[in-house]
Amino acid sequence: MIPVTVLVGGKAAVSRRIKGDYSVSKPPRFSELLRPIVFWNITYQCNLQCVHCYIKALAKRNPNELTTEEAKRVAEEIVEIGIPLVVFSGGEPLVRSDFWEIVEPMAGKQRPKLSLSTNGTLITRDVAEKLASYQFKYVGISIDSIKPEWHDRFRGVPGAFEAAVRGIKYVMELGIDVGVRTTLTKYNIEEVPAILKWAYDLGIKRVSLYVLDTVGRGAGIADWLPTHEQLRKFADTIIDEARKYSGEMEILIVRAQFLGIYIADKLARSPEDFMKYISLLDAQGNCGRKSISIYPNGDVKPCQFVDWVTLGNVRRQTLKDILSPENKELKPFLAIENYLRGPRCGRCPFRRICGGGSRGRALELTGDEWGDDPLCFIDFSAIAKKWGIDPNKIL
Repeated sequence: MIPVTVLVGGKAAVSRRIKGDYSVSKPPRFSELLRPIVFWNITYQCNLQCVHCYIKALAKRNPNELTTEEAKRVAEEIVEIGIPLVVFSGGEPLVRSDFWEIVEPMAGKQRPKLSLSTNGTLITRDVAEKLASYQFKYVGISIDSIKPEWHDRFRGVPGAFEAAVRGIKYVMELGIDVGVRTTLTKYNIEEVPAILKWAYDLGIKRVSLYVLDTVGRGAGIADWLPTHEQLRKFADTIIDEARKYSGEMEILIVRAQFLGIYIADKLARSPEDFMKYISLLDAQGNCGRKSISIYPNGDVKPCQFVDWVTLGNVRRQTLKDILSPENKELKPFLAIENYLRGPRCGRCPFRRICGGGSRGRALELTGDEWGDDPLCFIDFSAIAKKWGIDPNKIL
């Protein structure tokens, strides 16, 4: 995750209220390697049919999902471990009739803070009031275009845009921070400035821009990936956009950490500046490093975008044991710089910071999960030389 607004303007909005005060000179220490943020995909079921769904969500409940009692036990362990943040996702998390029972053991605790990642269509006024009463700090709602017909096509159900906007307004009325999540493809990436203005005008405090990843159903639309030229133009544009909304609306880029290196290079005025930006990017972590994902059947993944690797299962193991430095499945993600072997990623001095971009795109498009992310276009050798960095050193 690239905190663009903090890189550009030095000011966070939503994330400051979640993570505490931080800046380029003071990177956050909110999550840790073995006490990560947990993205909890509590169901495979969804009321939409999104063309890119990383979990291949279906209309019906999968009988192999954790039971209410199993999920509550996991929730209790999350509290015991001191996990800093739980992001409930799915599928669509609100389709589970026992959602509030699962949340209950964590509600009102100092840790974890609670967040919801949703398509927004099932948020009624009553749901919004419950989110407030259970002390949810943040709700992220998917908006992939401000053209309703395009959003509805991407999400697979007519009327999805209208329902999502209604959900956004219900949550905002309760004073909960709301963010928009947008999946970027070659078809909507140039719409980003318009999406940002729409969000700002609506009073939204955060926009997270996810570069399409080729996992789940996303593997079937790899030809929708943005081009290098589009990504470079997007990165240049987002710097100006972040300046415009600094202090009022937060902008983040997700699933393209190499763009953080590109932006740091653009912003820095000295080697010291550059290294401060790099330290801030490093503090964000990556899949398996400061974040994990619990799947509906109890499998624990490095994240929802590395679904072919299972670190353990909470039905058979404690989460504490899975998050052990002795877990051989976890080790590669704690030291990913030692495993990347593509001709570019394997030689890049920024590979630990970046995590090699997307392992999903590497696997789908090169056949090697430790190969290069084909979307990365940065000239890492030139950047290293510019700032006096040894190109053979891993930062």
